[in-house]
Amino acid sequence: MAEAVRTGQVSPRDLVLETIKKANLLNPELNAIVDTRYDKALIEAETRDFKDKPFAGVPIYLKDLGMDMVGELAGSGSKLFKNYKASSSTHYVQALEELGFIILGRSNTPEFGFKNISDSKAFGAVNLPMDKSRNAGGSSGGAAALVSSGISLLAPASDGGGSIRIPASFNGLIGLKTSRGRIPTGPKTYRSWQGAAIQFALTKSVRDTRNLLFHLQACQIESPFSLPMLTAEQLFDVSLPAIKVAYLTKHPDGSECPSEAKNAVLSAVQFLKDQGHQVVELDEAPLDMAQVFENYYVMNSVETAAMFDEIEASLGRPMEKEDMETMTWAIYQSGQRVLAKDYSRLLHEWDHFSKVMADFHQTYDLLLTPTTMDVAPKHGQLDPDAVLLEKLANAENYPGTEQLQLVTEMFKPGQALNPYTSIANLTGQPAISLPSHQTASGLPIGIQLLAAKGREDLLLQVAEIFEQNGRLIQ
Repeated sequence: MAEAVRTGQVSPRDLVLETIKKANLLNPELNAIVDTRYDKALIEAETRDFKDKPFAGVPIYLKDLGMDMVGELAGSGSKLFKNYKASSSTHYVQALEELGFIILGRSNTPEFGFKNISDSKAFGAVNLPMDKSRNAGGSSGGAAALVSSGISLLAPASDGGGSIRIPASFNGLIGLKTSRGRIPTGPKTYRSWQGAAIQFALTKSVRDTRNLLFHLQACQIESPFSLPMLTAEQLFDVSLPAIKVAYLTKHPDGSECPSEAKNAVLSAVQFLKDQGHQVVELDEAPLDMAQVFENYYVMNSVETAAMFDEIEASLGRPMEKEDMETMTWAIYQSGQRVLAKDYSRLLHEWDHFSKVMADFHQTYDLLLTPTTMDVAPKHGQLDPDAVLLEKLANAENYPGTEQLQLVTEMFKPGQALNPYTSIANLTGQPAISLPSHQTASGLPIGIQLLAAKGREDLLLQVAEIFEQNGRLIQ
């Protein structure tokens, strides 16, 4: 599309109009879009200078979470900010515009991105394009539905616990979670969820993933997390030397993965062996996953409590239950009572996780797991039961340890669905979901590959051989 703009075969306006046409046709059944700026986008298409822009005139929708664009909705999937307009743009959004993208609106997400499905009370659920009785996933569910339905070919997305990779698995897309420090952050915050959350995109091709990463990457000296940039030689070298891959076919609780997820991994294992690579099965993950989950939930709770302190200060009033969904309220309450010394110790444990994985990658180039243990869930499938929901709604009445137990119980169904995605978020390493498997009913399940910190180039080299050999869903 960008090349067609650069060579004069098509105008940016034509691309915008065509995307709007597809959105108007398909979105009513998807609910992937929560806000539009079509008139402004058409003006930009006619007036902006797209010369030498790598993504000249390509229309996209921003995820409505953490991707502030001045003057546009910044709802975060929440009741509280359903009509809030951003006062400034993030560095990530500015970078997308500088690359030549034209922003058409905002994609749907769960409230504050807490879920692996998208079903916010403020904006409604996102339907999976290939089976609308199912959810498109979260928290980048709207973004995934836009790409898998064909409304857009690339969609900005973010990942704080699997939120790019999970909907990629459900929608048959490529979902790269980049290394901590790889993509521009700020200026309001540079350490989203203590560096666990990153922003990148969902795509349909390795080419688009690679090109976007090359042009979007940055080395921000002002950021607490920065990486040397990947060179063109590193990122565009598609030759892959013999590598050693470890893989898992067991859930962290020791049980075998469900058959479809296991088949997805074993099929990838056989393909890698056929390509001449060494593949070794592990009995368990390199990290203590129970400890990983506990760390993740405590971090999530504390960062949520800190976020609402800032919101209270800006609104000039205390937060109330009616301001948020029940899940959000419980997470918020859980974070109120965590001691600073305990949180500091938790962050030191993250560093230990990173060291363990760095040592692991001295032996194994990649870790292969299912991205998700099943296909996209039915709407309502992951909802808490009435008893738990009542406890969550009254979380403020429980002691701190019991509050955390409630949050843990609340997340268990989702955790069981994607037990290995949060590793990369806590350690800061890159991971990619590839659409390599499809059930007999036509629903996708992805495989996940994790590499050492900074080695997105290796992930994309492996993704390339899957794609070139017809091993990815198109």
